[in-house]
Amino acid sequence: MNPAEVERLIEAGIEDAEATVTTPRDPDQEHEDAHFAAVVVSPAFEGKSLVQQHQLVYDALDGHMTTDIHALEMKTYTPEEYAEHAGGA
Repeated sequence: MNPAEVERLIEAGIEDAEATVTTPRDPDQEHEDAHFAAVVVSPAFEGKSLVQQHQLVYDALDGHMTTDIHALEMKTYTPEEYAEHAGGA
């Protein structure tokens, strides 16, 4: 699994989502490229707790979290939050 595939799954699974996925660290021998970091922006996060937002992302990744993805660092934002807090960061 590569960052583009993770992005595609997230964007397909969450309405109007824009995902940016990277590999935040050097691959290790045991899990290869299974560590990812994602920034996900979607209006679907509006009114949801952080836990609920993260659950939407995990749901979009379906069974890949237990097979192809060893770890996922995640930041989730509504479009308004992203423009206000993260857009310039």
